[in-house]
Formats: sequence, C-alpha cells, structure tokens
Amino acid sequence: MTDVLRLVRINNLLLAAAGVLAGGWIALGALQTPNVLALAAVAAVGFGMAGNVLNDIWDRAADRVNRPGGERPLAAGRVTRGTADLCVAGGAVVGLGAAALVNGTAVLVGLAAFAVLVLYSPVLKRRGLPGNLAVALVAGLPLVYGAIAVGHAVAGIVPWILAAWIHLVREIVKDIDDQAGDRTLGRRTLPLVLGARRASLVAAGLAAAFVPLSLALPAEAHYHGAYFLIALFAQLVVLAVASRLFTGRTQGNSRLLKGAMLVGIVALVAGRVA
Repeated sequence: MTDVLRLVRINNLLLAAAGVLAGGWIALGALQTPNVLALAAVAAVGFGMAGNVLNDIWDRAADRVNRPGGERPLAAGRVTRGTADLCVAGGAVVGLGAAALVNGTAVLVGLAAFAVLVLYSPVLKRRGLPGNLAVALVAGLPLVYGAIAVGHAVAGIVPWILAAWIHLVREIVKDIDDQAGDRTLGRRTLPLVLGARRASLVAAGLAAAFVPLSLALPAEAHYHGAYFLIALFAQLVVLAVASRLFTGRTQGNSRLLKGAMLVGIVALVAGRVA
C-alpha cells in the first residue's frame, strides 16, 4: 500500500485537493465548502492520480537513471504495470465522474488538463520550455478549478497565475536534476538545450520576477493585508531559491519551492477571507 501511495504521489494529490478548496474559499470570500467544491477537489485528485501514474509509466527508463534509490516504485519493480494501469483508469473515472457532478465547465477543464498530463512525458517534455509552461499551467489549475466549481471563475485567475509561475520555476529546477535520465530518452529539456548553468539562470530570473508579480497582482485585486504579511515568508523562500540557482546550487530547490507554494496558498486564502 505504501508503494501504491508513492506511485500516485499522495502528497501532490493532497496539495491539489487543498488548492481546489482554497480556490473556492478565495472565490466565496469565506471558509465554506459546498458539495460542488468538495466534488471538484475529488475530481482534481482523480485526474491528478491518473496523470501522475501515467507519467511514471512513460518515465520508467528515465527514473531508473535519475532515481536509482527506488523512489519510483514502478521503475523499481515494486508495483506491477497492471496495478499502474488500474490506477490510471480508476483515477480517470473518478475524476470525470466527480467533475460531471460539479458542472459542464469543470468537466471540460478537467479533461483538458488530463489531456496535457497524458501528452506531457511522451510529447511535451521533449519540447523544453513549452512543455514546462504547459505542465505549469495545469499544475496551477486547482486554484481556479475551485473558483469554477462555486461559479466565480474570475476570482481564481490571480491565484492561478501566481501558482503557475512558481510551478514553472519548479519544472525547470526538476529538469536540471533529471538531466541524466532525460538524456537517456533523447529529450530536449531546457538544461539539455541551453546547458545546466543557463537553465539555472533562467529559473533564477523567473523566481526573482515572481516577487514583484506576487505583490502587484494581489494589490490590483484588492487582497487584504493578511495576504501580504503571510506571503512575505513565501517570497523570501523564492528569493533564496533564486540566489541558490544563481550561485549554482541546484539540490533541494524543488522541495523549497513546494513549501513556498503551501505558504502561498494560505496567504491567498487569508487575503480574501480575513
């Protein structure tokens, strides 16, 4: 069971569900969880599970190189291909079923996001930055998905932009870490095209640019002061990552950015609900 949870990336799924709930709370301006919002969170978990496992199916050869310690149970042989296929099918059915109980827009957006996840490893990841951008937009989608569920999609746009921006930085950082396996599969990721040093500088520049963006957009949207206070901690982490990337320190940045995302979600909710 532990390996299956690792296969579906349970931590990422919980983060996606939290993002959907947060998006709904931001749109409503209150910590209320109507049934449609809870169903949207379930849909995000379902689609995310299917996409995560499908990614691992495509990436088995690369994962054996990039993660020799057995972090990926499918590549390590601790989970069978049949189990992985069942997770993909089950996740897709749960995602589509739950989205259908929300509204038509949730179904269309969920299917579009799933399509990107299906194409990511075999097609998009080979395209370098466009692939990073596509997956970043999908990864940031839970916040706007929650807003869509409660009928106020526009309220989710600012959170979506900020989340997608951080995810874009993280995708480049992950590609820097995964060069050996990506080279094995013949992918043309940004670090393999530009070199690790230049890719690190691109990621550092995007991380640094996030800070003024994360101040300007919420200010324009009239977020409360609580957002700016809490977001300061996330901004400091992102600046620290930018500094690390600029000086050539690539290890551990992905985890730092994930922590910044969690703080950022709290800040966004506080900025609308407080």
